Amino acid sequence: MKLAVAGKGGVGKTTLTAWLGDYLARQGQSPWLVDADTALSLGAALGLPDTALPTPLIQDETLIRERVGKGFINLNPDVSDLPERLRVRLGHINLLVMGSVAGAGGGCACEANALLKSLLAHLLLDRDQCLLVDLEAGVEHLGRGTVAAVDGLIVTAEPSWRSLAVAAQVATMAAELGLTRQVLVLNRAPSSIVLPALAGLPPLAATIPTLSSLAERQLASPSVLGLPQHDIIDRVCGKILAALAARIASPAAGGAQSPSPR
Repeated sequence: MKLAVAGKGGVGKTTLTAWLGDYLARQGQSPWLVDADTALSLGAALGLPDTALPTPLIQDETLIRERVGKGFINLNPDVSDLPERLRVRLGHINLLVMGSVAGAGGGCACEANALLKSLLAHLLLDRDQCLLVDLEAGVEHLGRGTVAAVDGLIVTAEPSWRSLAVAAQVATMAAELGLTRQVLVLNRAPSSIVLPALAGLPPLAATIPTLSSLAERQLASPSVLGLPQHDIIDRVCGKILAALAARIASPAAGGAQSPSPR
């Protein structure tokens, strides 16, 4: 299963990606987690110390120039060796830190963008593996050539109008690219919540309550794994994956839609 996770900044998107990766690893999978967000915090969320974090691909100018060139650039560089070369292993989890062009600073980022897109396309199109991609709020990394290889999109939001409006926009953009297999996950929300009728919101797969153990942990460590309330997290992960599996299996699982009260 190859999944992308998107949402407005600060809604728990990276935390959810780490939880899903850890859950899948404990289910016997060997998931690949790709940090394709500007914040570059997935490694820390998985418990990696600063000294063990790899240089993000977006900042590796030597590698970018080696594979893509400068000026007249190669838009289809060979990246087949990069996943194993650049990954960091955390037990059964494989972490790739790519970054995003949005966080690369000023000036032209054409070379970096070409390498990032080529690597993501290779991961999605050419490799048969369990993959989770922590995206930016948008879906810029997912062009029309790669989006068909994504089995599903997890749109993460908080129970606020602005957060849900961004979620609806992201879901609509993805649907326009052809990624119609989507679910919504609402963080820090009661299970009884009734969503506003925002056009484009995917169907709600799970709500995550406010976790006191996570709030306490974040004051001392960026890691989100091994919390005392792990049973709640596991139930949420199971619900999300089951909802996605149902939509993937159903040919009639259409695109984003306006939600009905839940």
